[in-house]
Amino acid sequence: MTQVDGIISLGQWLETPPGRYLLAWEQAQLDRGVADVFGFHALQLGLPQLDALRDNRMPHRWLAIDQPTLAVESPGSDEVPIMTPSPAAPRARVVLQCDFDALPFDSQSLDLVVLPHALELTRDPHLALREVERVLMPEGKVLILGFNPNSLWGVRQRFGRLRRQMGFGARDGLFLPGESEFIGYRRLRDWLRLLSFEVEAGQFGCYAPALRSERWLTRFAWAERVGERWWPVFGSVYMVLAVKRVRGMRLVGLARQHRQAVKAAAPVVSHRQGSARRAKAPDR
Repeated sequence: MTQVDGIISLGQWLETPPGRYLLAWEQAQLDRGVADVFGFHALQLGLPQLDALRDNRMPHRWLAIDQPTLAVESPGSDEVPIMTPSPAAPRARVVLQCDFDALPFDSQSLDLVVLPHALELTRDPHLALREVERVLMPEGKVLILGFNPNSLWGVRQRFGRLRRQMGFGARDGLFLPGESEFIGYRRLRDWLRLLSFEVEAGQFGCYAPALRSERWLTRFAWAERVGERWWPVFGSVYMVLAVKRVRGMRLVGLARQHRQAVKAAAPVVSHRQGSARRAKAPDR
């Protein structure tokens, strides 16, 4: 279950120049990140403004949302309402509504799960991430997008919150959407490690300053290549790709003792054969 205010503000913010700048970078990273992930079942959690699975070749792909973004048309009072996809929903995929901390999938049934800013908007990110671990198959992959609090955008967001607490700023003083605390990159890696995930790749982006004008964002286009080289961990957004690892079994208890007993019986047989040969030697 996610915070309704955070979702509404995020959708509105993505229509602004910095929001479109963010979507362009994230869509490019997702297209490269999911292209070579193979399997049968893939799921995207939240943010229908992004088509996270459009370059993925899995036959079954779902988009899960926790708030209704579908338009309802009622032809008549006695007829069942017809659900039509909203313009924000990606094309050619099944859209379902559910809580992110209680996914309607069997355990170990999905090969890929993409979370574009889903953990930041959920009320319990630990529970949501544990639910993702439950539905993923062994060696399944999870791809997470999130805002980086240790960036120029993160500093601007903290400064706006400080102004609001002191009574000097209004709601529009916040640069980034939502009131939730953003999850840092290293903090997320620790959570994944506790759930037996192995991080395969990480990427930062959107190094431009916190500007609201499209013209000024265009002028700072050079910051992408410079920031990626000289201060890579200070990008305003990050992407993490992790793999679910399942450890192998070890024989313990009675099964292990039985294996040791079988190995110990072999030298006894060879000793008896050697004794029999030595007993026949004097007859010659």
